[in-house]
Amino acid sequence: MANFLKSLLPARFRSDKIIVPVVRLQGAISAAGGSPLRQGLSFASAAPLLEKAFSIKSAPAVAIAVNSPGGSPVQSRQIFQRIRALADEKDKSVIIFCEDVAASGGYMIAIAGDEIYADPCSIVGSIGVLYAGFGFTEAIDKLGIERRLYTAGENKATLDPFQPVKEDDVERLKSLQLEIHDVFKTMVRERREGKLSDDPELFSGAFWTGNSALSRGLIDGLGDVRSVMREKYGDKVRLKLISASGGLFGRRISPFRNDLSKAGAGFAGGLVQTVEERLLWQRFGL
Repeated sequence: MANFLKSLLPARFRSDKIIVPVVRLQGAISAAGGSPLRQGLSFASAAPLLEKAFSIKSAPAVAIAVNSPGGSPVQSRQIFQRIRALADEKDKSVIIFCEDVAASGGYMIAIAGDEIYADPCSIVGSIGVLYAGFGFTEAIDKLGIERRLYTAGENKATLDPFQPVKEDDVERLKSLQLEIHDVFKTMVRERREGKLSDDPELFSGAFWTGNSALSRGLIDGLGDVRSVMREKYGDKVRLKLISASGGLFGRRISPFRNDLSKAGAGFAGGLVQTVEERLLWQRFGL
């Protein structure tokens, strides 16, 4: 009789069900969290989802699917730190699944996992630091535009896209990149201690398929969320996708529509950001 009554309860109330929350972290990483034309990822957008996932007391672990070509190292590191802080606070395992790509900042987030899995065709790695910009010096000359820039501080106009490139500026930028790269490498070595191969290209910014990443110790195995969770917790495991909270009166508000409503004069800036994000994805053939 007890088993019969138990079967009448909704699945989420049955004690024989093991619930594993799943968080999807998708898009190029920036403080803005995307653009009017493309979904993005930021600490601000990821934090509420992570809090919600880790708050499920009965869950033995949190699964996080990462699909990102990278972006801001600061935002990536903040997301990494929040995942680790919640894992320690709630005493839960973190299992990361790399989707199409978990590269650069995407891989920085992935190493927050106690275990990392990928598809054989996933793109993984790119442990390096990238700066990309545009130069408009010839364009403004052709248009007959005079650039007027006034600064206090000799380095205030460093890397101004409307001025010719200066060697001192490039050297200063490289110095900053090396410092950030050192932080990234230290994070990978600490989180993947005893697992990394001695491949000299490991920290060169190179990237690999899931198969090759496995042989280099960048991931722990090949597999998808459902199959790995069933292998770990049995056929009764139930995956619970964590989504953003709804808007007013529970109606979900489209961030795409919101951005367009505020785009106005800033739409051109959003278009440039979209192009930059698209270039990030294209580096990996996506």
